Parts: sequence; C-alpha cells; structure tokens
Amino acid sequence: MLKTIASLGDLRGKRVIVRADLNVPLDGTTITDDGRIRAALPTISTLTDAGARVVVISHLGRPKGAPEEKYSLRPVVGRLSELLGADVAFATDTVGDSARETVDGLADGRVAILENLRFNPGETSKDEGERRAFAEQIAALGDAFVSDGFGVVHRKQASVYELAQLLPSAAGELVSSEVEALRKVTDDPERPFVVILGGAKIADKLGVIENLLTKADRILIGGGMAYTFLKAQGHEIGKSLLDAERVDTVRQYLETAQRNGVELVLPVDTVVAREFSADAEPTTVPADQIPADQEGMDIGPRTAELFAEKIADARTVFWNGPMGVFEFETFARGTKDVATALAGADGFTVIGGGDSAAAVRTLGFDESAFSHISTGGGASLELIEGKELPGIAVLEEDHA
Repeated sequence: MLKTIASLGDLRGKRVIVRADLNVPLDGTTITDDGRIRAALPTISTLTDAGARVVVISHLGRPKGAPEEKYSLRPVVGRLSELLGADVAFATDTVGDSARETVDGLADGRVAILENLRFNPGETSKDEGERRAFAEQIAALGDAFVSDGFGVVHRKQASVYELAQLLPSAAGELVSSEVEALRKVTDDPERPFVVILGGAKIADKLGVIENLLTKADRILIGGGMAYTFLKAQGHEIGKSLLDAERVDTVRQYLETAQRNGVELVLPVDTVVAREFSADAEPTTVPADQIPADQEGMDIGPRTAELFAEKIADARTVFWNGPMGVFEFETFARGTKDVATALAGADGFTVIGGGDSAAAVRTLGFDESAFSHISTGGGASLELIEGKELPGIAVLEEDHA
C-alpha cells in the first residue's frame, strides 16, 4: 500500500518538496502540450489548500548535467501560474543560493519551481553516493517529500529514490491514481482482457508481451512492431520495419499464445508507401503481400475493423503504441480508428502513456472518453511487465 499525503499529518507552514514530471514539449519557449502540467495540479492544489509551502522540482529534456537555456523550466512557471491562478516563484538553480532564497521567501499556501534537476550531474548519476549527496542537498530545502512524477518512478534517480529515503514521504495523487489504474489491469482484470500493442520498437515491448501471454485473453499487434511478427509467420514485408534479431523470439511468442489459448491478432491488411514521408502515395495491400519496394506505414481498414470487433466486448483494455505513423495525416487513420473503438468501449480502458497518449490528444479525442491515460510510457510498460519500480517501492508503507 502506498503512503498517501494524509500520512504526512498537518502540513501548514511545512516546506513540501513535490517531484513532478513537467517534462513538456517545447517549440522554442512555447509549450506545445501542457498535459503534464495539468496532471500535477491536483497534488499541488491539495498541498496549497493545506497551507503547505510547495517546492516543485522536475527535469525537462536531456541536458548533460550542466545548465542549458533551451532546457530551462522557466516556460513552465508561467503556465503553472495561469493554471493555479496565482504567481509561482522561480529559482534559477536547484540547490544553490537562488533555491534557498526562493524557498525561504515562500508564504503558506504558495508555490515555487526550482530549475531543472538534470542541470546537476548527481540527479542521474550511476554512482549511488553521488546521487545521495545531491538528494541530501535537495532534502535540506524541505520538511516532507511528495512523489508525483509517474513518468520517472521506474528510474533510480536522486529526486525519485534517494530523496524519498531522506524525508517523510508519500505518493501524490497522480502517482496513486496511476498505480491504482495499472494494477487494476495487471492484478485482477475483468474479462475479456484485451491488450493493444503498437509503436516502432518491439524491443521495448518484449517483457510486456511475455508477461501478458499468461494474463491477456487477446493481444492485438499493430504499428511497426507488427512486421516482425508477420516475418516470423514467413511473410515478406518489403522495406517495412524489422527487428531481425528478434524474429525467433517472436515466433516463440506466437507458439506460446497458441498453447496458452491467447488470441494473438495480427494485421490482415496494411497501408504501404514507397518512402517514409508525409506526402507519400498510400496503397492498401493484404498484410502477406507487401511489395518488395514498399514499407508498411499503418494498419489497413480491414485490420482496423477487426481490431474494433476484438475491442467491442472487452471489459479491460490496455493500449500502448500507435498503429502507424500517426504524425503524418495520411497514415493516422489506423490509430484514430483504434482510439475511436476504445472510446466507445464499455470496459475499463487504459492508454499507457508515451506516443499513444500523444496520439489521442493530437487526433482531438476527449480525454474523458478513456478510463485512464497514463503520463508515463516507460513506467507504465514496466509496471505492466511486472517489474518493481524503485520510485514506487520506496513509497510503500512496509518499505524499510
């Protein structure tokens, strides 16, 4: 059981450090999708309503352990201020003079953001001592810690793991809801339990497939990873994406699925093109007749109908990975059709973060049409895979 904010007691006047995931996409200094900021609001609001002095920490992008202006959290400050309807203070460093002055100047119920955690090499260091030393510097700024960045809980990083060991800690509302939703999928799913997997990289999904071959009733495979499955069945796939090293592994999965009575559903048709580009001419062909000079770009309309039929009676659905190159309008239909089927399903529907969540927003779907949209692609996959996530384990009530 995760420790909750309530377990921290009276927080009025206390400095509460919140590890959020504010890693938003930017076009220069313009935020193009504020979903992660909005996801942090419930926890921040709960704490400010309790009179806490809220110190928000996060990373943005992949700086190399030193400040880089393009990765500054400054644009996030303005958007968070708008959403909260109150000014948010900003420290230009994470554990230096600006951070200390900013935190010292916070009044009860007010919020500050510290600069990008990854401007400090200790945040992501492989050396446990270096991580702990950095976590101790952060801990000195607070009285309690709330972990609410689900997108990073699968990482052993200073602000995720060591910091939780140094202060009274709890899971925020986002992390709690993520774990509850994903465990509902893995621990005791209502049946039929349908899993939809797509995206380009089959390597990212191997552990998930292996785990779900003992749990799911149906697994629908689309996206770039489908072509390795088609190859494993002996079909020619033209210039389509192929993970040649994993063809034998995939062939074993096909056999295991049959042995376990799991329905593993592959595309029956595919939309192909001669080149990977937004204005490439699309052609729909049977999935086992991809021309040698063409590459698969999306599932075809018959596959979309088939997948919709397999989703229709599901009581639990987990989806991770788009069905095609949804960024190109010509090849977005498959992903849109699957999202439409999911939105119309009566069961408990979970979109497992990453590109699937981005696709749903990009294609204009109402997020409330789905039971849960995860904010962490990698974290949600690892949880579905059955792995222990360090940033979750450290928040369990029985954690030493």
